[in-house]
Amino acid sequence: MTSAEEKSLKLTAVSVREGVLTGTHAAKAGHPGGSLSAADLFTYLYFKEMRIDPANPRWEDRDRFVLSKGHTAPGLYAALANRGYFPVEDLLTLRQIGSHLQGHPNMNLTPGV
Repeated sequence: MTSAEEKSLKLTAVSVREGVLTGTHAAKAGHPGGSLSAADLFTYLYFKEMRIDPANPRWEDRDRFVLSKGHTAPGLYAALANRGYFPVEDLLTLRQIGSHLQGHPNMNLTPGV
């Protein structure tokens, strides 16, 4: 990885952390600690490692990520939003009735999950 790529990923991870705080603050609920600590992982996977296509979230040959710790959903959502799966503004709807961003990720509701 080049120095420029590393710098870009670090800046993206900051944006992911901002998204975690935005979402959990708006929801007045959630577990920001786990999501904040996982931001680097989500960023590396979704912006560098995984073969994905935000324009085609159900692409059959995409890589899959299994999140076994649902409490870090806000971090996953922030990474997906920053990657372009849905607008970053959607993070303000975290855990609201009718939102595709619920307390635990649901592949049938949220693009990219």
